[in-house]
Amino acid sequence: MSGGYCVAFQPTSKMMVKFMTNREIKISQFLSYVLRHKPESISLTLDKNGWARVADILENPKCRFSFEELKQIVENNDKQRFSFNDDLTLIKANQGHSVKVELDLSEVIPPDTLYHGTAKHFLKAIQQKGLLKGKRHHVHLSKDIQSASNVGKRHGKLVLLAVDSKKMHEDGHKFYLSDNHIYLVDYVPANYLTVISAIAPKNGI
Repeated sequence: MSGGYCVAFQPTSKMMVKFMTNREIKISQFLSYVLRHKPESISLTLDKNGWARVADILENPKCRFSFEELKQIVENNDKQRFSFNDDLTLIKANQGHSVKVELDLSEVIPPDTLYHGTAKHFLKAIQQKGLLKGKRHHVHLSKDIQSASNVGKRHGKLVLLAVDSKKMHEDGHKFYLSDNHIYLVDYVPANYLTVISAIAPKNGI
């Protein structure tokens, strides 16, 4: 993704709900891009903890959305990807960065089992090498099956993995919890993983 998000046309009243939903998705994707990966694409500066000035975003000619829209996205995003500071002058992505930032995370004791959603075409490599963080700071794990499914199905035919996080923690692996309640770990060796489903769950089960 490059450039910014601009309004191509004004919605009619009949299409307002759908249009606004699509608009919010596009703005959220744009924010993820500049706050996690490419702040330089809009000449945005992040501090060492990943915070950016809200004014710098809103005043940028590539960012054609209002503060009220930004506030709504931060509050209503399904995965709570972003946070404001107390006076709403700074914004950050809660996790998922490929740029170097210090997330200031505290170590936590994880639930006995966590979950990771992925695509079937990644499964063989995962079973050989485990879950790798790649360009991100951490591997992301979910506390429930539905959340893991929502992530995994974006990448292809869904495969769900259960992570024996209790055993991992007992063996000395460190777990962290992001502001939006995603569990983070440096690496998940393959011996802690179990394939529990290759079919998307129904009714949130």
